Amino acid sequence: MTVVSDAVECISATAGDIAAINLESARQRAWNRFWRVPEQPGIAESIVEQEQLAAQFMGDLAAFDRLELLVNELTQAAPESARTALIAAQVACSLHRFAEARESLALAMRRGASKEATDRLALTLDQATGTNLRAVLTVRRERAARPGRWEERIPLGALLADLGEFDEADRIYVEALRTYPDVSPFGPAWASFQLGMLWGETVPAPEVERAAKWYRTAIDYLPCYVKARVHLAELYLDDGRTHDAIALLAPALESGDPEVSWRLADIAHANGSHREAALHLAAARSGFELLLAKHPLAFADHGAEFYAGSGNNPGRALELAALNLANRPTKRAFEQHDRLTRGSHYA
Repeated sequence: MTVVSDAVECISATAGDIAAINLESARQRAWNRFWRVPEQPGIAESIVEQEQLAAQFMGDLAAFDRLELLVNELTQAAPESARTALIAAQVACSLHRFAEARESLALAMRRGASKEATDRLALTLDQATGTNLRAVLTVRRERAARPGRWEERIPLGALLADLGEFDEADRIYVEALRTYPDVSPFGPAWASFQLGMLWGETVPAPEVERAAKWYRTAIDYLPCYVKARVHLAELYLDDGRTHDAIALLAPALESGDPEVSWRLADIAHANGSHREAALHLAAARSGFELLLAKHPLAFADHGAEFYAGSGNNPGRALELAALNLANRPTKRAFEQHDRLTRGSHYA
């Protein structure tokens, strides 16, 4: 069992390595059932959830390809189903194809998909695209206040952070951890990572030690959490702790997430290992271009960051930032595009 002390007491969860193995086994079983009876209720929905977890936490970005395959197969098996349209909308949202997601969501509503499911996805789409955020905040607060709706607190905290309500966002995230009702480590790892992002990147004056503590907590819950390892490694690199940064990133390299190679390139460069840095940088560039070729909207913002920094291609960075801004005109997207337009370094 993993137990978090310090700010949050009495929060325990299944060991992260075991949870990751269990997720992979469940994912494979769900796919096997899907191939036998693709239209069976509940199976495709389980696959969507499991593949999203694999991408979010394990850096398994091939999950996005598998989700597209799922939608294609489901469309052939049950082309007129409300479930098919709703799942297509969920997958499009995951890939940041927001206009397509809204079209599929409208189709799902016309076909009679459940109001709870369609309302939840519509709210996610509005928040992701910066649409009617004050109205979204009102609904987020109401949903988070419902009994037994732990999972509603994380997007509420994220929205509060986007709106500059940093202390309230912190309170919501910590409350989510304190009230977590399950033993799966994915939920508390997610909340802890959000706290790391809040204090390490979102606030105007980052609190590095506070952020590092929460990233470490996320990794304690889920050792396979690639993004938490990447973000903590960045803090270590900035502090000159290159050996600690390498130790964090080395186990994540096999995930194939190009951000891991990118940060290893930065570390190697800082250590004066320029040949090694070039190799990692080439791997990162190849990885980003592969992802951008298949899922440009999902990776435009991270691609822009890479090319504005170590990728050293300002024109490509600005192109991707413009694509991201057109797709989701959020405050962060505007700030990224403005910074790159003015020729500033964005990373």
